[in-house]
Amino acid sequence: MNTHRIRVGIDVGGTFTDAVAVDATTLNLLGQVKVPTSHHHEDGVAHGIVEALDRLLEQTGHTPEDVTFLAHGTTQATNALLEGDVATVGLIGIGAGPGGTLTRRLAAFRKLELTPGKRLPLAYGHVADPDDAPAVNAALDAVVREGAEVVVASQPFSVDRPEGEDAVAAAARERGLPTTAAHDITSLYGLHKRTRTAVVNAAILPRMLATADLVDASITKAGVTAPLMVMRCDGGVMSLDEMRRRPLLTVLSGPAAGVAGALMQERISEGLFLETGGTSTDISVVRRGKVAVRHATMLGRTSYLSALDVRTVGVGGGSMVRVDGGKVVGVGPRSAHIAGLPYACFARPEDLEGAMLTTIRPMADDPADYAVLDAAGGRFAVTMTCAANALGRVPEGDFARCDPAVAKAAIAPLAAALGTDVVTAATKLLDAGTDQVKSVVETMMRDYRLDKDTALLVGGGGGAASVTPHLAAVTGQEGRIAQHNEVISPIGVALALIREQVERIIPGAGQEQILAVRAEAEAAVIAQGAAADGVEVEVTVDPQTSTVRAVATGATELRTQDRAHRADEADRLRAAADSLRTDPASVRVLAGTPAHTVYGTEVHRRFRADRHPVRVVDADGVVRLHAPDARVETTTVGQAPEVLAGLVKEATSYGDGGVRAPALRLLLGSRIADLSGVIDPDPLLALARSELRARAADEPVVAVVEVRT
Repeated sequence: MNTHRIRVGIDVGGTFTDAVAVDATTLNLLGQVKVPTSHHHEDGVAHGIVEALDRLLEQTGHTPEDVTFLAHGTTQATNALLEGDVATVGLIGIGAGPGGTLTRRLAAFRKLELTPGKRLPLAYGHVADPDDAPAVNAALDAVVREGAEVVVASQPFSVDRPEGEDAVAAAARERGLPTTAAHDITSLYGLHKRTRTAVVNAAILPRMLATADLVDASITKAGVTAPLMVMRCDGGVMSLDEMRRRPLLTVLSGPAAGVAGALMQERISEGLFLETGGTSTDISVVRRGKVAVRHATMLGRTSYLSALDVRTVGVGGGSMVRVDGGKVVGVGPRSAHIAGLPYACFARPEDLEGAMLTTIRPMADDPADYAVLDAAGGRFAVTMTCAANALGRVPEGDFARCDPAVAKAAIAPLAAALGTDVVTAATKLLDAGTDQVKSVVETMMRDYRLDKDTALLVGGGGGAASVTPHLAAVTGQEGRIAQHNEVISPIGVALALIREQVERIIPGAGQEQILAVRAEAEAAVIAQGAAADGVEVEVTVDPQTSTVRAVATGATELRTQDRAHRADEADRLRAAADSLRTDPASVRVLAGTPAHTVYGTEVHRRFRADRHPVRVVDADGVVRLHAPDARVETTTVGQAPEVLAGLVKEATSYGDGGVRAPALRLLLGSRIADLSGVIDPDPLLALARSELRARAADEPVVAVVEVRT
């Protein structure tokens, strides 16, 4: 049953601002609109956001009071760095003696190149003692005279002793200067990397603050009472106040929105998401139901910004074919959009009459081998989308669908030039384009150890049909185009969960310290509006770097989706058997909760111990957990501490690398609590007890235990 409550997602792109309304209960798409992004309006992109919201509410028949969740994603921070449109940063280094020598070297950040020929505008000031108020004011005076619009305070070991940075930051704020203390951006050691990350954050801070204030005021004026959220680069959202503190988290958030949509709408467990636009394809990994995240590279250096691991290939739906010597020699990177040409397949049939293939140089420094058609209706580009339509790869109703007869007419002159038929010519075109994507896909599958037999290819973006279906056919992998693929990014914004990551370097971290980091992450998402009962926290402890990382996620309201179309028992069994690559007759149910069913089979091996692969399938028939060899045990919350202690003790391995507890996951209620990031038995069991806290003693718990090899 639908409610009047809706979730709104708005994706602010370079050219258009897309907005969607999603039913807050069923999560079904209710409406979508597209308006030009208002870069040059006096209110900036805020004007386009409000215009999109107004049109969306009118289209769906809702009022501002019906909006229970509103979030937007923006490329503004990314574009500011790409275009070099940043504020001058006043960097105040703190320290005397050896520490002072280290911070003075930070002045070299003014050599960082934003764009070719344009360096980071940075003024450096130094104070030996942050408690010396006159010295601090003198340093601030010096950087302001050099044009500083925002201040960064940095001191060695501020992660442990933040008082010095806080004192300088307080003095800067008294002057009305936006300020970033390096320890507020990350709690990881490494003076140069920590400060560089803080400097980049500060460089975009004034511009992002101005935009945040305009958007906030505009949304409030429009009558929306739901708090405004902003898309993060790791696939979650954050509060507007958090964005004001760390706008850097919005950098690279464009691709993250699409993956968030694929995760929530398509419910990918294991695979790759390919978001294809007109010019390029962003490729990202989903492993065990989570997006792959790593520290991003910015301005040519690694940073402490945890962002989606996305690899971009210069091939999209509008990519033009290149021909030389009667052969297809490549596709892209130039697209019809950049060349200023329409796609041949979207022409009227009469416009393609008398079409002749010729080659051009789209831009002055391009090779003169890009194929175009000169026809009765003008000049047209021969693109990936033309070839996909000619081969019937584009499904009915897709954003990129055209008349197949027109698509074949668009490819016919290319076929004549190649001395072949239309189907072969279109195949050669798609082969050349998807080969580039295929190479990156294979690399990412190796990097993340994905199983080709189970890794799903999901295409999103308006150009999805030009890449994903053909790639799936070539590789033999299962592939599909996401529902509403042309608006998958704003859908991802609308469905995204509040997310917070806390990282600490704690040598020899004990269970109390690990639990403290977990609690900090949990409290952070609750403070930003997440419903406390639904917060999930994943903790990872890296013994090599002594890094304790906690990632907390939660929704602003507890969701109860429409269950009318949930998978039945036969569908769930079939999904498990397909994933296990075996006959359903050899698969048995090992355990279950109201939300998940655990399936397993047995693999006999002649000279080694048998394996017991396990799959956990949710109520929608989606495989949520792959375990190549695991033990499954069912207990209750009340008995779990004792049972888990025994399981962990039995499955812990000992060797030259030290003690390694098993990878443990718990099925609790509607959740899968992933505790596999902890390899020390005592903290692992402490985390397990924290997951059981406040639950009824008779509630069932299913433990999935994998011995680490």
